[in-house]
Amino acid sequence: MKKFLIALCAVAAIYNAGAQEQPTQEEGFQFTVVKENPITSIKNQNRAGTCWCYSTLSFLEAELLRMGKGEYDFSEMYIVHKTYQDRADKAVRTHGDISFSQGGSFYDVIYGMEHFGLVPEAEMRPGVMYGESLSNHNELSAVSDAVVAAIAKGNHRSLQLDPNGQPLWKKAIKAVHDIYLGECPETFVYEGKEYTPMSFYESTGLNADDYISLTSYTHHPFYEPFVLEIQDNWRWAQSYNLPIDELMEVFDNAIENGYTIAWGSDVSEQGFTRNGIAVMPDMEKAQELSGSDMARWLKLSPEEKKLTTKPQPQKWCTQEERQQAYDNWETTDDHGMVIYGKAVDQEGTEYYMVKNSWGESGKYNGIWYASKAFVRYKTMNIIVHKDALPKATKKALGIK
Repeated sequence: MKKFLIALCAVAAIYNAGAQEQPTQEEGFQFTVVKENPITSIKNQNRAGTCWCYSTLSFLEAELLRMGKGEYDFSEMYIVHKTYQDRADKAVRTHGDISFSQGGSFYDVIYGMEHFGLVPEAEMRPGVMYGESLSNHNELSAVSDAVVAAIAKGNHRSLQLDPNGQPLWKKAIKAVHDIYLGECPETFVYEGKEYTPMSFYESTGLNADDYISLTSYTHHPFYEPFVLEIQDNWRWAQSYNLPIDELMEVFDNAIENGYTIAWGSDVSEQGFTRNGIAVMPDMEKAQELSGSDMARWLKLSPEEKKLTTKPQPQKWCTQEERQQAYDNWETTDDHGMVIYGKAVDQEGTEYYMVKNSWGESGKYNGIWYASKAFVRYKTMNIIVHKDALPKATKKALGIK
């Protein structure tokens, strides 16, 4: 996810997102929960482009709740530390053609837990190394980016090695992350038992092979996997390609059967507000309802249009419109979140309930309501448990 999307702190709303109904002002949204699956507490990524890690670990924590394994709180900084070292290696190996940045993908966490294990939050907390309780990776990024760029883009005939034949720069980049994030523990005690990161991961019952990525674009064949062409997919993870109608069926089937979804989306649209709402207003229908001519309508400011402050007609995109928005860079890989439930507004329009990682901000204390129209248009990809797929989709993809 793009590194510029970091946590935005806002005044906490007085509404409780877990309540069955979400009362708002008379002109605003009124939500009624249809289905809500359990999730762990809201976190705050603060000044760090680590939504990919917060969202995926939150998704895995919800998976453990679903599995009846109890409540876990995994350390984001552990996976971030390990992932950044791997991404630095890939950037150097490609002479800088692979970017080194704070961003990442859901697969970085799935890969990370399988290869590096997991550790509890208490072992590596954000901000500890500089006396804070939340992440601020601005200085870390300035230092690590410079180190990687100096090696990846330098005019080196060869890289210097230690006596064991290991590149010295790798020790330097590890030391930088040790200083800012903390050293990764080799062993730790959790609930009275000693673990390594790998044995802790194995003890949870999670299995990296159970999780698949899905997307919907026409520049690759449907029902086949392909490498989604986004910068932060630097591990070249594959996503199964589904027609958009079928992908939306996966969302509903998962939620109805108790599964949560790691959701990657474009949130740079005006319809994704900073107040807990994500909608895709239908500009043509809204103009008709406004009673004004189109020329006047287009000149109005977003505040005047009020398209995101109360229920409005929404645009239901086609497969072709999704593809065009991806091809012309209108839809971009911005942010990772977790979808965990469904709700309807006072007009019966369906929304997905979304857990964000921007702290308890917005009107619903860290929860967003994303309309089906928005999700249909702006979803980049999702991660789900393979058993969350409808039987027909699972068969079509050849997944057992």
